[in-house]
Amino acid sequence: MPTTIRLSRSLLPVMAILLFLGGCSRHPTARYLYGSNCGICHHGGQGMAGSVPPLIGRIDRIAATPEGRAYLAAVLMNGLSGPIKANGSPYNAEMPLFRYLKDDQAATILTWLSEQGGTKPAPKIMPEDVAYARAHRIGASGVANLRDKLSHTQGMP
Repeated sequence: MPTTIRLSRSLLPVMAILLFLGGCSRHPTARYLYGSNCGICHHGGQGMAGSVPPLIGRIDRIAATPEGRAYLAAVLMNGLSGPIKANGSPYNAEMPLFRYLKDDQAATILTWLSEQGGTKPAPKIMPEDVAYARAHRIGASGVANLRDKLSHTQGMP
């Protein structure tokens, strides 16, 4: 028994260091990034009926194809405006662009949203997807055109 107690006590400094280093991460968590950027309007991912579309349960389905992942990255880099349907409900709002986010931050947010949906394993959006969208500016109207194209080829939840 004393050996077990001594071993446990010897691990305490190591555990404290690991906890400290984990708290010093320079990369904020996905939930924090979402909350401080997207959550302002989309709240917990459920949106607001009639004004802001829900994201959870939709992003994973959109991200199921390379074209869907490219569209999601384009939305963050170019914004979105005009009428859309989400889960069968109409919305007509402006979403600002989020070009100030780093590629890995935008990918982290989109992947986190994808992981909140029902698709398992959840599709991942890579920083390279965001970098491509950043390099190819299409504006909000270009994003609307991408959305229309996806609606006809794979459907949009």
